[in-house]
Amino acid sequence: MDQFAVILPAAGRSTRFGDGKQKKIYAELEGRAVWLRAVEPFLNRDDVAQIIIAIHAEDREMFERRYRPNVAFLGIQVIEGGEERSDTIAKALELVEPSVGYVAIHDAARPCLSRELVSAVFAAAIRHGAAIPARPVAETLKRVDSEGAIVETVPRDGLQTAQTPQVFRRDLIMRAYENRSALGAAAGVTDDARLVEAIGGVCRVVPGSIMNLKITTAEDLALATAILRLETPPPADEHRGPRFVDERFD
Repeated sequence: MDQFAVILPAAGRSTRFGDGKQKKIYAELEGRAVWLRAVEPFLNRDDVAQIIIAIHAEDREMFERRYRPNVAFLGIQVIEGGEERSDTIAKALELVEPSVGYVAIHDAARPCLSRELVSAVFAAAIRHGAAIPARPVAETLKRVDSEGAIVETVPRDGLQTAQTPQVFRRDLIMRAYENRSALGAAAGVTDDARLVEAIGGVCRVVPGSIMNLKITTAEDLALATAILRLETPPPADEHRGPRFVDERFD
């Protein structure tokens, strides 16, 4: 069976979240932190051999205090990220186990990912070497100048919005990150597929989900809560995944 490592970059500063007391990935979402919700779809899968979360160095003491039982129970590796997102991923890639053939990179701020979408992207990556979930752009796109005036209407034909997890053959994503300085804009890279594209790799798209929301603002947290509440509860005797230690103590 093909084995996957999962990397969750969580070292950002959440500047757009609007809560000066905590970062978005640590906000509570239906009883659990956002990052725990994000990692949950990868748990209890026979094809996931390793999970790494990369946090900001300034969060280490708080993270250990709040989440040590969860991390120990779930077998998650915790590392400190780098200055930029690409630096964080590069550090995590160095720790991927040699037996792993594929690497999945998933935003720690996407807490509503379904297990079905994980399976679909994993399967596509095995077939094609690289795959991401994405959704066709539905809204009309406008290019706007610094003063708020419309400059042009951008044709949306063929445009899609990228989501995560983005999944790659290990050797492919390693080569892409080794080449990132040649791209000349590694500091602004927010999408790992871009680095793969830069070395000539082809990434296939699988249909993403409108439910696979990324938390950016406090409004997004409210939407994510609504999405989770829409989920149909399983029968009382069905296993719902690992039991989590209550991480809300401080």
